[in-house]
Order: sequence, then C-alpha cells, then structure tokens
Amino acid sequence: MSTAAKKSETPPASASSTTAHTDPRDATPEKRAAEYQRRGWWRNETFLDDLFRQARERPHKLAVAGRRVAESRTDTLDYAELARLTDRFAMALLKLGVRRGDFVAAQLPNRWEMVPLMFACMRVGAIICPISPICPEDELRHRLSLTDARVCVTLPEWSGTPLADIVTTLKSEIPTLEHVLVMDGPVPEGALSFHEHFVAVDPEESRGAELDGLALTADEPFVVLFTSGTTGESKGVLHSQNTVHSAVRGYVDAFGLGDDWVAAVSTPLVHYSGFAQGILAGVMLGGTVAFQDVRKNEALLDLVERYGATLLYGPPATLAEVTVSQRAVKRDTSTLRHVVIGSAPVLSELVDEVHVTLGARTYSLWGMSENGPVTMTRPEDPEIWAAESNGRAIEAMQTRIDRLDIGGEKVLVGRLRVRGASLALGYYKREDAFTAEIGADGWFDTGDLARDDGRGGIRVLGRARDAIVRDGLVAPVTELEAIIGSHPKAAEAALVGLPPATAGGETAICAVVVPRSGTGPSLEEVHSHLRESGHSARFLPDRVELLSALPKTLTSKVRKAELRQRYATSGG
Repeated sequence: MSTAAKKSETPPASASSTTAHTDPRDATPEKRAAEYQRRGWWRNETFLDDLFRQARERPHKLAVAGRRVAESRTDTLDYAELARLTDRFAMALLKLGVRRGDFVAAQLPNRWEMVPLMFACMRVGAIICPISPICPEDELRHRLSLTDARVCVTLPEWSGTPLADIVTTLKSEIPTLEHVLVMDGPVPEGALSFHEHFVAVDPEESRGAELDGLALTADEPFVVLFTSGTTGESKGVLHSQNTVHSAVRGYVDAFGLGDDWVAAVSTPLVHYSGFAQGILAGVMLGGTVAFQDVRKNEALLDLVERYGATLLYGPPATLAEVTVSQRAVKRDTSTLRHVVIGSAPVLSELVDEVHVTLGARTYSLWGMSENGPVTMTRPEDPEIWAAESNGRAIEAMQTRIDRLDIGGEKVLVGRLRVRGASLALGYYKREDAFTAEIGADGWFDTGDLARDDGRGGIRVLGRARDAIVRDGLVAPVTELEAIIGSHPKAAEAALVGLPPATAGGETAICAVVVPRSGTGPSLEEVHSHLRESGHSARFLPDRVELLSALPKTLTSKVRKAELRQRYATSGG
C-alpha cells in the first residue's frame, strides 16, 4: 500500500492558531530568561562545554567526517582531536590579535577546518561570521564591513572565482580587516597561509594560559548568519548560544535523538541548518556528523552507508536525487531512520519514494535564520503527514496565524508570526529593522503566509509579498511550484503574479519553468499535471515561460521581484 494512501485512524484534533503551551512573553527580560532556564530551553553551559565534555567521556568516538569529493578522500576527527584542534586554532586567533567581541569571517565550503574554527571563536570570545564561497564581491564587502571583521579565512579560488585575491584586495578597503588566511593553495601577497598559522604549529604551544577566562557565555552573541537579501542588502542575524540551543534541543527532542545519532548533512555549514542542526547538535549529543565539500547528491548515500547514518537532512530536490541514485546503485541504508526535509513543500510522491528506496520515514520542517527550526512533523503523526504539513512548533517556540482580511472577510490563510526562546538577539547594527518585525506582544512577523493544518500545526503557503489572490482565495504558491517542478519536463519552477491585462481583471499567474532537458512543458501540460494532483482550476497558470535558471540568492531563495519585472514588461 502506498504511504500516500495511509491516513490517521483517528480524526485529527482541532488546532488553534497558537500552539497550546503557556509562554512567559509578557514578563520582563530577566523573568523571561529565568523561565527559559527553568524549562531547560536555555542553560548556563555552552556548546564549547559540550565539546570538552565529549572529549573527556568519549575521546575516540568519531565526531566529524568531511569528504573532499574531487580528491576522493575523507578527513575525520574524533572528539579528542577536535578539542585539541579547537585550542590550537584558538591560540592562532589570539596570535593574530583577535580579542573578545571581534568578528572572524569564514568563507568556506564544507571542510573539517570549519568545525574547530567555530569552537575556537567561542574559546577566545570572538563571533564567527560564516560566509558562502559563492558570495558575490559586493555582498562580501557588505558583510565584512558591517561586522568590522578582524580576520577572514578563505580559499585560493572556488568555482573559478579567485576568492583569496578578492578578499586580499578588500583588506585595503576595510580598515578593520587585518588578516586574510588562505586555505589549501597559493597565498597571494598580503595574505597568510592558514595551514602554517593554524594547523602546522607546535602542539606544545597550542594551549596556553592566555585562553583562560575568554570563552563566550551562553547569552553573549556568538554567530552572525546573513539572510538571503531578496529585497536588498542582507541582514546579519545575531544569535547567542542559548537562542540556538533552544532550537537545536527542540529539534533533537522531537525525533528522540541521542548519542547514537549519525547525521549526513547535505546543506552548507555556513547556513543555520548545517551549522546548528548539523555540527552543534552533533556535539551536544555526542554523535557523528558527515558532510561533503561540494554538492554531489548521488554520493550522499555513500556517507550514509559508510558511517551508518541515522538521519539525512536536505531540501526536496536533494532527496529526490538521492532516491534516483539509490535506484541506480543500491547502498545499505538500513540504519537510516529519519529523512528530514526543509526549505520547500514535500510531495507525497517523494514520501513514497523515500520509504521504498531508503526504507526511512520522511519528516517536514520549517524554520528560518532568525529562529532556526520552529515546526516539524513528528513520529506520532500519520506517515504521510510530511506531505500535508510543516508540523507543529517545538516546545520553546509558539506560532500564530493572523488571518488575512480579503474583501471584508477573514480567510483561513494569514501571516505567520512566531515567538519564543529561539528568536535571535536581533539584526546586527539594524535593530530598527528587527524591532519593526516584532509587535508590542513580542510576536515576530516571519513574512510567510500559512494556514492551520488541523492537527495543531501549520502549512506554509509562501512569502506574503509573493501572494497571489484569486476569487478571494490565496494560492498555495509553494505547493503549486513543487508540483510543477515535479513534471518530467521540468527541473524547477516559480510562480509569480503579474498585473491583469485589463482594468479590473484578475492577477495573471505566470509559471516560470526551468526545463529538465531541451523543451520544457507546455501550458497545457502544466495544467494537466496540476489537475492530476488534485489542485483547483482556480489557480492554473495563465502563462508558462521557460528560463535556463531561476535567479536566486545565496541561500537559494528565488528572486521573484526580478521575475515579476521581467515578465510584466515582456508581455509574454
């Protein structure tokens, strides 16, 4: 029997627009912090404390496995090695003049060096600023300047872009940027060798009294993660270890994860999902995290088989490629229990395919840089629920749907707001922008539209600014995009609303499709595919436009404003 056909044997409970647990949001910050501590969402310990505890209790257990795909090799660190390298890297930062409160930028792919560097920053009281290696020069300049970064660690080049040369040139423009460290390759004039200053040093000098008393506390800022910047310059989301801990704790508790957890992470370590749900969750639990430095989804199952992964995390497109790979070359995935999918809707076909090819169950997750993973489906939900919901909130967070008023009537869809212990400290040097998103009652406006899922959770329908309304109803944009993108002739799709052709007419719906190969689907084929999926004719696209690639941000968000401008003026 197809998992898509399985339903709960008992009717789902009616869900209110707010998750049903009491929360001390109206208390003073001091009382609120105390209550978070009492409930275990916040703590006095830090992720650095977790690391050193694991190094004492399970020194030779594998902590990190970082695969270098092009070089056909995997670098591994056990907990004892990771702790020693953390101290070594911390001493290197001190020798470079890094002090408490300084920012250290890391423009790196998924490499093992990123992990001890994260903890070394905590060790010396610095704030790490993870940056993607595909970050454009203007955006890189913005991030380094905004944070007044003291140090930037980068590569000689990535995908043909001379990263080391670019960052070294920026050093002359940014007064605070004192050191550029280059990993794995030629070092341009004005930069330093990362290996020489961080790795190949005398072990006897890698731990000094200078480190004592410098480590960040649980409530101090420790990381700045930049938003996608779909409507302008990206914003730096500032988190403490406690705001991240509450999210990570809720994430692992939802699935009942423990120290036998082995995660294969497909997302970048410079993003929240890889940084926190991957590395920090693994160290907190005493588990193992495996990753690879380039996107090669067909190889992810090699990591699953080799290290006995129990959890695989990634977006829908990644997991779809993984299942195709498994059908082509079967790997042992018998250890895999959780396949967690974030960032986009999960189709029932993918739930079935994961079950059949990998023998695992699929879960859906929703979150954002400002608060990490907030909602997810759970083991106690119906097996198909990942295709119908983004789940309910973790214990430390609340969700609320403020229903929209369309034509004088409240509709079932509304703006999604959240609040709780995982909410970020703010936007670095943009407190006005952060405050503008928070109401007087402390609810943060996510910018997403959602509806109640009928079981105490939510179903996210898309960004509010990209909403398409027909006949007084809001289109489920993200679901429609996922279905169109699953057409055999399509690799990916985005929906945008365009001005009506006549005054007083309905908004025109334009489907922008990336062809899988050669010719993409016609308008008629898109209509047929959507009808077969059970979607209403009300939201069938009026146009289909083909594009070789969708314009995206560094976090893979589609720049829909560009698409609207392009096709509103093209006239089809």
